[in-house]
Amino acid sequence: MDIRIVAVIGAGTMGAGIAQVCAQTGWKTRLYDAFPEGLEKGMNSIHSFWDKGIMRGKTTEQQKLEWSANLSFHEDIAEAVSNADLVIEAVPEIMKLKQDVFREIEKNSSSHSILATNTSGLPIGEIAESTNCPERVIGMHFFNPVPIMKLLEIVKHDSCSKNTIEVAQSIAESMGKESILVNDVPGFATSRLGVVLGNEAIRMLADGVASATDIDTAMRLGYRHPMGPLELTDLVGLDIRRDILNNLADSFDDEKYRPHPLLDRLVSEGSLGKKSGTGIYDWSSGEKEERDLKL
Repeated sequence: MDIRIVAVIGAGTMGAGIAQVCAQTGWKTRLYDAFPEGLEKGMNSIHSFWDKGIMRGKTTEQQKLEWSANLSFHEDIAEAVSNADLVIEAVPEIMKLKQDVFREIEKNSSSHSILATNTSGLPIGEIAESTNCPERVIGMHFFNPVPIMKLLEIVKHDSCSKNTIEVAQSIAESMGKESILVNDVPGFATSRLGVVLGNEAIRMLADGVASATDIDTAMRLGYRHPMGPLELTDLVGLDIRRDILNNLADSFDDEKYRPHPLLDRLVSEGSLGKKSGTGIYDWSSGEKEERDLKL
């Protein structure tokens, strides 16, 4: 399948990153958000990333011009998905919201479009069942920051066609990503492992085993993780990780997956990570700083 036009639904951190990579791949990319301020924030994020690349000598002004020409911003979802060969949904992790969005996408997109969701843990089959074309629905789970992270987790469900899987794998290759193919089980492969590690790191922090920085350093230097589990939790979002953990606990009927009370408390306080300025660390100054966190 020849991909020419891509629509990305949701201009948050993930959606903006996905749209940026699509534009850099050479596809005409339409970024949609229901809220003008969200669309503006996503647009600024993409251009800021490109400008930093130019300052560091990793990209050129000419490349930015070419990539910018591939990118457009839309407040009308029907306009965004019309004639798109690929639609990637990246809205908040709420099942009903995603199902509503997919019904709207199906109604306004082409009959040949591949419809992908970037969910990090919700069942792909349930999202697909909200449409009349479940065979064209697939999970394409990107990682933050999308332009840098090489992995793309492709998630197939029971009704997903072989063609859809093969096209998704081809899309990953075109983007310069390395893909893995997993079945539609709670947490997939990456989220299930990642949130369990992050939750245990939070437990260790609450128990006073070591500071957040030292726990993260242990995993970076001792296990060659590019980023420690607590810093990564702040980057992904504490609310997202909490929701995945609760979904795993409910799906497997196993309380060991429940988020640690410290994680619940931070989310209830609005400390969601880097995006809110504070999380496990304090990011308000622009630099990562330790916080005094106690249960």
